[in-house]
Amino acid sequence: MSTSVDSTRTTPVMRYVDHVMGMPVSLALRGRHADDARAQDAWAEAMATLRDVDRVFSTYRADSHVSRLDRGEITLVACPPEVLEVLALGERWRQESGGAFDVRRRGEDGELHLDPSGVVKGWAVARAVRPLRHLEETGFCLSAGGDMVCAAAPGSAPWRIGIEDPHDPTQVVAIVPVHNGAVATSGLAHRGAHITDARTGRVPSAVASVTVVADDLVHADLDATAALALDEDAVSWLAGRRRTAVVVWADGRREVLGQE
Repeated sequence: MSTSVDSTRTTPVMRYVDHVMGMPVSLALRGRHADDARAQDAWAEAMATLRDVDRVFSTYRADSHVSRLDRGEITLVACPPEVLEVLALGERWRQESGGAFDVRRRGEDGELHLDPSGVVKGWAVARAVRPLRHLEETGFCLSAGGDMVCAAAPGSAPWRIGIEDPHDPTQVVAIVPVHNGAVATSGLAHRGAHITDARTGRVPSAVASVTVVADDLVHADLDATAALALDEDAVSWLAGRRRTAVVVWADGRREVLGQE
């Protein structure tokens, strides 16, 4: 999981925490509107966005559009347009990963079920930061389940993002400075075998975690998840996409692609 680290000791950082989509969501703000009514309104709007996403996409809610679509009770036409957008992203990464990533999983009943969770988290957080971008002279770092979007105020120092060691959560394997961009980490340490190679159903065993740094969270999150599913082929696949990434192997080795 990625963890935000304050980049300075002199700039106060205000932190907000809530819980949605089955995971903790945290916000760090520093600058002009770090602790005022505008910040609180932006935080409330960000959380409202995530709750709306959960109502549409949650596979744990029987009344969500995705659950009803999976059961055949409704069609895509009856779903919000965002569902088609998410499924299109999933199909794109299915093709680009050679089928290792997919928005369908085989359930305990042996049937394939719709599960766009691998797309939704990063996509949702990328949408949730929109009100935060309107806070003038204020930097932010919004984090949810190992994925984060960061923006430093003009003229301020970057956020420093610590990449958690999947073998020891109390340690970091790298620290990445981020002015404006996204960091996404996929691994099995916290949520168990929730990612598999869709072609084989096999849980990754060679790779412990994959962290990708990119301009936007949608690409970072999807690439990190697909690379983890690709397991031993994670590094070569990410290198072909010219990604900045940190890959931690199950045996403890670390490989850094692009700039550290």
